[in-house]
Amino acid sequence: MNNIYRNQQPMYPQQYAGSGPVGQLKTNKSLIKFILLNLITFGIYSLVVMSSVSESINIVASRYDGKKTMHFCLLFFIIAPITFGIGAIVWYHRISARMGSELRRRGIQFSFSAADYWLWNVLGVLIIVGPFVYLYKMFRACNLLCANYNAIG
Repeated sequence: MNNIYRNQQPMYPQQYAGSGPVGQLKTNKSLIKFILLNLITFGIYSLVVMSSVSESINIVASRYDGKKTMHFCLLFFIIAPITFGIGAIVWYHRISARMGSELRRRGIQFSFSAADYWLWNVLGVLIIVGPFVYLYKMFRACNLLCANYNAIG
């Protein structure tokens, strides 16, 4: 009587903690495409891409750092107007720092941090191309994180 369950297969397959991601994250963010489609769509494409960046960093990093980045649409339509833009400054600082720490945690050799936001996006306005350099670095960091996540979870 005690051996009747020994040779039966489990009803549900076991889930392993080391398995890869359930879905693949997009790794096709580029500055040229961002600028061109942003012009064609009168700014709507920037909302889509930045929302994708905030969702991607939440998927990639939340289980390790326990943080959750605010969705970009919530920031853009509600928080930034109420705080007269200060909410946007804080959001960009925090997402840049979070992406930089996740790059370091995963051992990806790419330099990106909150300092890039302040130096390229804020002070870089004086040389006109600074914000574009920041966006390029942000998209590159996001693509690297997503590619690493797609490969190893």
